[in-house]
Amino acid sequence: MPVYVQHELLGKVPDVFNAEALWQAPGLALFSRKPLLRDLLERSPREHRGRAATRCFSHVTLMLPQDDVDDDRHLTRGERVRALAQSLATLHQKDFGDLLGADEVRYDVVGANALEAGQVEVKFGHAVYLPAPGERILYSVATSRDSAVWTPVCPIYPNQRLALIGHDEHCASHAVPDWPFGVDAAILLINDGPDAPIEVQARPKGSFECSFDPITGCHTIKSKRAGGGDGRLLMKISRVAPPLKVQSDRLAPSAQPATAPVRLQAASVWKTRPKTFDDAGQTAVPLSHRLAAVPFEADATYAPTAPAAAQVAQQRVTLVALALPRLSRYRDTGALALEIGFDSALAMAASADDAVISFAVDASDTVHVITSAGRTRISAPASFTPVDARCVNLLAVAPAMAERYCAMICLPQPLGVAVASGARFVFGRGAPMLAALRVLDSARFLRLKDGCDSAGADRIGLSRNAFSFEAVHGAYRIGRLSATQALFHLDEQMQFVAAIGDAPADQPYTLPPGHHLVAGHYVLRFDA
Repeated sequence: MPVYVQHELLGKVPDVFNAEALWQAPGLALFSRKPLLRDLLERSPREHRGRAATRCFSHVTLMLPQDDVDDDRHLTRGERVRALAQSLATLHQKDFGDLLGADEVRYDVVGANALEAGQVEVKFGHAVYLPAPGERILYSVATSRDSAVWTPVCPIYPNQRLALIGHDEHCASHAVPDWPFGVDAAILLINDGPDAPIEVQARPKGSFECSFDPITGCHTIKSKRAGGGDGRLLMKISRVAPPLKVQSDRLAPSAQPATAPVRLQAASVWKTRPKTFDDAGQTAVPLSHRLAAVPFEADATYAPTAPAAAQVAQQRVTLVALALPRLSRYRDTGALALEIGFDSALAMAASADDAVISFAVDASDTVHVITSAGRTRISAPASFTPVDARCVNLLAVAPAMAERYCAMICLPQPLGVAVASGARFVFGRGAPMLAALRVLDSARFLRLKDGCDSAGADRIGLSRNAFSFEAVHGAYRIGRLSATQALFHLDEQMQFVAAIGDAPADQPYTLPPGHHLVAGHYVLRFDA
């Protein structure tokens, strides 16, 4: 079995900065002492022929008690640490020079909180590599359990052949936080040079299923063992190409800047109007988009006088995505955050406790993804795989929509409702038609400041009578019923087509079948 990582605890020494005391015990009583560094390197050669060593390891990491390393940094600016590394490299070159070949001897001395006074740990092996001064990173490796929160694990350098990641640093060269597979499992990364992709092997062989998704650029490692449960790890190996320049503004979630400028929108207040008997609530409309007087239109639904038997053909309206609003437009409403969660089946979660992944936008228009692993800032476009078989996609919005929306969340399980053709229907907070598609019509999605009245998320951006629609001649006629209601037309691929302006009932806007309409938080597809 190759020595991928040899990890040993040396016996206690009076002075952990004494290179000779760590390298070899004095005298001839070596058999009565715990092996020191020279003995370990001699007993575990890098290559051997029969029982004779032909090459030895040349990269060694030494761990000292953290207090000693801190004291040295405070008192001598780290001089004793540097002297120890140089002295050990000299002893290594002197005693094993004939087994080094062209390899350069490198030592790294670090601190470890788990070590007691006088204890020293040493680590070397095929998967232990120390970069040369100035050597640039070739790849960076990160892992995740849910594809939302990614944790950096290790870099891979151009001249580094192997890296072993696993449960902890005792059994691997790099530890993975929240490792799901147990101490006997590990993932070996093989670098065949800058022109070859990194090869991924899960150990022990035959116990894991390893697959690569070229769309997301992630490796998925799953345990084949009975009772493996949620034994799944996602791994992303990203090429770091010098010079480190950003070639595009379409960055991965982990590459987004820590902060972004916040564009202040016009002040917004709750839209006021006289209440009627069936008026369940008001609509939050930015002040800059409000007219002096908005005529109230009843929630009337118009049906043709043709016999019911003639209305056989059924059309369908499907909720395919949710648009995250810029809450800064509605600051005066007291809205602090809008949060949308999905359960293990990637359906809309009934409560926050049922959500395996959630998306939230706050009052500064910052979008976060939330999982059991934590909360991290993201930007669109992005894709997340919290469970196998399905993913949740976050789409960027067109510039014409960016004033109102931050991003769009594609629903893994779209919701559809059949509608009769030849009839004119109304969609909005006060209309019963398509009410099943208004999934955010609840106060639990919207978090408000203390003292603000509880309100459903639909009160932000969706009028009581937003628009009318009617299926005729293989298309849809869209009427804009509220002067303050923003409507956007997207094509079959959810690409921006136009913002719908004046579209009264007598001069409606024509929407082709299979195209989408964005109103409030809802992205609706109209199928013929």
